[in-house]
Amino acid sequence: MMTNTPTLRAQCAKELQKSIGQISRMTTFIGLDGFVDNILHVVDKRTSATSFQRIPTISKFAARLASAAGNSTNAELVTLLTKLGGNGPIMGNALAALGLKVTYLGNLGYPHLHPVFLDFAKCAEVHSIAEPGYTDALEFEDGKIMLGKHSSLKEITWKNVAARYGKDKFSKKFSSASLVGFVNWTMLPYMSDLWSAVLKEICPRLKGPRRKIFFDLADPEKRTAKDIQHALKLIARFQRYFDVILGLNEKEAVEIGEVLSLKTSDRSPEGLAALAVEIHRRVRVDTLVVHPVAYAMAVSDGTASVVKGPYVSKPLITTGAGDHFNSGFCLGKLLGLDNALSVLTGVTTSGYYVRTGKSPNIPALVRMLRNWPA
Repeated sequence: MMTNTPTLRAQCAKELQKSIGQISRMTTFIGLDGFVDNILHVVDKRTSATSFQRIPTISKFAARLASAAGNSTNAELVTLLTKLGGNGPIMGNALAALGLKVTYLGNLGYPHLHPVFLDFAKCAEVHSIAEPGYTDALEFEDGKIMLGKHSSLKEITWKNVAARYGKDKFSKKFSSASLVGFVNWTMLPYMSDLWSAVLKEICPRLKGPRRKIFFDLADPEKRTAKDIQHALKLIARFQRYFDVILGLNEKEAVEIGEVLSLKTSDRSPEGLAALAVEIHRRVRVDTLVVHPVAYAMAVSDGTASVVKGPYVSKPLITTGAGDHFNSGFCLGKLLGLDNALSVLTGVTTSGYYVRTGKSPNIPALVRMLRNWPA
């Protein structure tokens, strides 16, 4: 049953407020991608040199493109902003805004950081081993189309991590962080090889209490079923050493369900919760998270906790919303909150971001929880 009550929000606000000091002592080690994002609108009708009406939905844009088949067409793109991108940098930036100490490793420019990441480097310890990728994010009211240029992501290999960052430095951060995050598996062609190396060379030497590790596959549609199955097996192997969190959006959950030969036709909240439970039974991790647009859920021990989010029909920005959800959810789990409160922290973090275009701090989350938007 979906939940989000004033009592639940008040409890979440209280837990976050009292944990600010604890949060400032938490450390994270996140990677390994990096993109320069251009956020774009597609022009429908231009009314003057400085004003236009945008194409509001993906379906209308698709119809415009389909009508050009056999002929040609012109699509004008207007840049709203250029910003740091990639699942890892956005998640790392969001975690830093929440007050955690962040170390980031990825492809943010080599040998020098790309200027778009300089502000990130002011709030986090940032290390880069390759040039960034580039994404043109066409944003619509009902979703976004990500057009990527990914050639530099081939440089993210275990060999380059060792040579350009240092295996000992990687091991030290990996072995001590409160939260480790590996994201954007789909776009990093050698990520599975890197995970295999970490499982073989570093994990067996880990000591101390169990910690959290987060994985985000990031839209695996273009990868083969064999590759996806192999990645899921590797993720499950980390459960021996960590409390593993696997995060999926709705589309990704359906794709994983199809790879696992599960029923995916029911896209209702109840149907998606049932799918999440079945995926969790087959991918043996501590917690599976699924976050559609209007709500989110987390599954542990065969039970799904489903929480309604602060949905807005016309968000200011959507690129990075999932990464902000992930940062908020992981914070909740680090604080020892149950799944419902952790999901609520996630949807509040994401909801704040899509309304303002900014990553919230804890006081901003507390205010939003206490003054929930209509």
